[in-house]
Amino acid sequence: MKNRLSLSLIVLALAMPALQGCFPAVVAGAAVGVMSIHDRRSTGTQADDETTEWRARARIPAQYKETSRVNFTSYNRRLLITGEVPNEDAKSTIEAEARRIEGVREVYNELVVGPISTLGQRSNDSFIDSKVKARLVDSNQISANHIKVVTERGATYLMGVVNEREAKVAISVARTTAGVRKVVNILEVLSDEDIRRLDEQALGARKTAPLTAPVEAR
Repeated sequence: MKNRLSLSLIVLALAMPALQGCFPAVVAGAAVGVMSIHDRRSTGTQADDETTEWRARARIPAQYKETSRVNFTSYNRRLLITGEVPNEDAKSTIEAEARRIEGVREVYNELVVGPISTLGQRSNDSFIDSKVKARLVDSNQISANHIKVVTERGATYLMGVVNEREAKVAISVARTTAGVRKVVNILEVLSDEDIRRLDEQALGARKTAPLTAPVEAR
């Protein structure tokens, strides 16, 4: 058994270079499979968002990779760029490269010119993310699956497709969460009618019978 496992690992290691080009698509497909039934975006848009993030990371110029920490978050083809870069040239160049990605509708460049944040700062940001998400759930007024929360240096960014009421709830929850220094609203607000239509489409997808394997009697 041990020998078979070792052989499998060797084969996988040898295959990785060939698979790297397909890896983002595989990851995107897996993520969409898990999340699509809870999302107001179409499955195609979810896959595009995953691919956009990967493409944006690949476009960071080599001269800035060692001196920068850049995160890309795409939601409904709107791209948020956060993190730290060494100078204004790096900030503008990374944004320009991101804007060249096919399918991106808007780019929000929130990069900070300065030293890379510490592990402690990033851990605190992750903790704030978890608190905001938990409080969204506890509010019982909005589905946390409709809001993307990103916190950088205590600034919490809100992305998602919501109606006016949901936007107000999300902003109120975020701005009253301990540790949040400021809230940046990047929510895409649609009419109640449009949101109802998107929810009905998602509900219809959930009701679709899953594919099942045939059973043969012997």
